[in-house]
Amino acid sequence: MEFKEDEILPKRRNSTEIQSICSEDSVFSMPNLPEELITEIMLRLPVKSLLQFRSVSKSWLSLISTSYFVKTHLLLSASNKDYIHHEVITKASNTSRGVKNCSVSSLLYDSVPESFELDNPGKNPNAFPLFVGSVNGLICLAINIFYGLDCFIIWNPSIRKYKKLPYEEHIVPYFTFGFAYDEFEDDYKIVGIFPIYSYASLCRVEVKIYSLKSDSWKRVKDYKGVELLGDFAKFVNGKLHWLDKHWNIISMDLADEKWAEVDQPCCFKGCGFLKLGVFESDLSVFCNHAWTHVDVWVMKEYGVKESWTKMFTIKSPEDSMGRIFYPIILMSNEGEILLKFGSRFTKYNPKDDSVRYLDVTKLAPCHEVQIYVKSLVCPLY
Repeated sequence: MEFKEDEILPKRRNSTEIQSICSEDSVFSMPNLPEELITEIMLRLPVKSLLQFRSVSKSWLSLISTSYFVKTHLLLSASNKDYIHHEVITKASNTSRGVKNCSVSSLLYDSVPESFELDNPGKNPNAFPLFVGSVNGLICLAINIFYGLDCFIIWNPSIRKYKKLPYEEHIVPYFTFGFAYDEFEDDYKIVGIFPIYSYASLCRVEVKIYSLKSDSWKRVKDYKGVELLGDFAKFVNGKLHWLDKHWNIISMDLADEKWAEVDQPCCFKGCGFLKLGVFESDLSVFCNHAWTHVDVWVMKEYGVKESWTKMFTIKSPEDSMGRIFYPIILMSNEGEILLKFGSRFTKYNPKDDSVRYLDVTKLAPCHEVQIYVKSLVCPLY
């Protein structure tokens, strides 16, 4: 979450503005309640309920479309520890076209969670979407055709709005992407790393950044040619993070577009397989050891090597068959950990050191997973 409470909450609409909105042609006028209390109530409603208000009254539409309301609603939703405003979207494989979603609170607390088909804007019989990342309720999809990039889509499934971003060249190969929010510019950005070939030989690598605010691409000149792995970047502390082929953590700062290496414990190099993640807004690393167990490390203070802390050691299930743990990682109020093992959701209970598979109704084994918070943020600037 990139919006800080002390930066947002003081910027309230004044009472005169709120009063005019509440009184003007609204069928939901509540004269017995103070206008600011009405706003506070609405800020805690789910997006679906707010959209119902929007559809019947221009006055409420005016209120919930303001920057103050959108940002404050996002802040409150993202900080809800019961995860009632969070969803998980999944795909069965890299080449599958359908997308499903499931409530995070359902995965954490329901005995039989259920998934639902999402009408995603990247659905095309000749293409398939890849989940680049999610921030503030917006999901970035890379649309592939014949293993080349066709376009990007920035999509808010909660309000059913999206923006299609054709790339400068049609159907190009790529190495990896990242999606992030630049809080200094109040802008959403895509970082793409593209190989440039000449006569079937790699001659150079280009890094380009797309700005949603300016609706344009530009080249980044400071790239040192580090060979990054193909996993999409993780966004933490204003920076995008990848692993390179030597298991180093490489970051790119959105503010100055500079690249750096993140200090890490030497024990990471001895792991069989690493995966980057985000745990409660901190950078995390999954160190999978010889298919037997995973050590979950978290960088408690960003940029401080000594703050890396091993939070959990989770044993692989007996039927592991070479599969590994992946970060999704969330902690319930009871202390259980939600994550993915192979292609299935699992819950780890640190109290008794147990791992349990979750059976989700109408959900096939999932290859790609992305968590997002339901928000009113619109991708159409």
